[in-house]
Amino acid sequence: MKSLSELNHLSQYIAESQDESGGIPSEKDKILDPWDHIECCMALDVFGEKERSLLGFQWLIDHQENDGSWYSEYQANKNISSRKESNFSSYIAIGALHNYESYGDLNFLENLLPTLKKSLKFTLSAQTDFGEFSWAMENGKWLDDALKTGNSSIFMSLKAYKKIFDLLGQNSNQIESSLTALRKVFLNNTSRFDRNWDSKERYSMDWYYPILAGIYNESEALKKINSKWNIFINEEFGCRCVSDKPWITVAETSELIITLNKIDETKKAKDLFEKVSELKDPKDNIFWMGYVFDDGKYWPIEKPTWTAAAYILAANALNKFTSAGDFFKKL
Repeated sequence: MKSLSELNHLSQYIAESQDESGGIPSEKDKILDPWDHIECCMALDVFGEKERSLLGFQWLIDHQENDGSWYSEYQANKNISSRKESNFSSYIAIGALHNYESYGDLNFLENLLPTLKKSLKFTLSAQTDFGEFSWAMENGKWLDDALKTGNSSIFMSLKAYKKIFDLLGQNSNQIESSLTALRKVFLNNTSRFDRNWDSKERYSMDWYYPILAGIYNESEALKKINSKWNIFINEEFGCRCVSDKPWITVAETSELIITLNKIDETKKAKDLFEKVSELKDPKDNIFWMGYVFDDGKYWPIEKPTWTAAAYILAANALNKFTSAGDFFKKL
């Protein structure tokens, strides 16, 4: 890929899906979840769509609950879920730091700080005495289990909170302590994940997301990538979403590309990028969510904004089109 302009249609697709209040649903007028919404704001920042991104952050400010959280799903700007997921509420730190690294606007972070402090307080309230984070709150109570992928996302978000707090001269000791406790769970006590439901190990995100989050050292990260490469990777199309299903998903493949780039597995990352780039509708060049390679069919028949966003972030990670091109590698 020679130029970011080759992906202008993806940025435009995300922008056209954004509503007047700033919300970016999965498709125009469909369901919005805050994590995916933030991912879309980040993709808009890659294209310098600062005003649209700021409108997206304003949506987060406007819809934040008093306890610092967001609900898991919204439609027409009204919550349609009773759950508040811990990794959703923390991901705003990733989006905020990415915005800062895209534009260098410290005022943006300063203005967002009250929102960030509230979201951090809610996030930290999910951490158990063992160090992992409960996955969701419902009716005011934390549900008794934890997700490896969700905790990986939180780990990455906590690093972003720390960077932001340090930039703004805020005390980050509590964040540092939380990070240390969570890392120990990944290194020494993974039985804290998936305690009350079937293991999620068959999902590729459980494989690569701890590496993307930067939990392991370089040699251990490489060992873990190689250990399940043949389980999750289809050499013709990309990364399976689930190990026992013939289903390639563009977003997971894009996140894996960012992960591989982070640990300097550049050739593998570029090879996957070339493969996943084919999984789009030739009529408009917008990506389908996934492809079932046994049947040769795209499924589901959806073109999520967050899928386009993940691909944009992968393209920027590989090609360094913007000042935030190495965002995930540095984090």
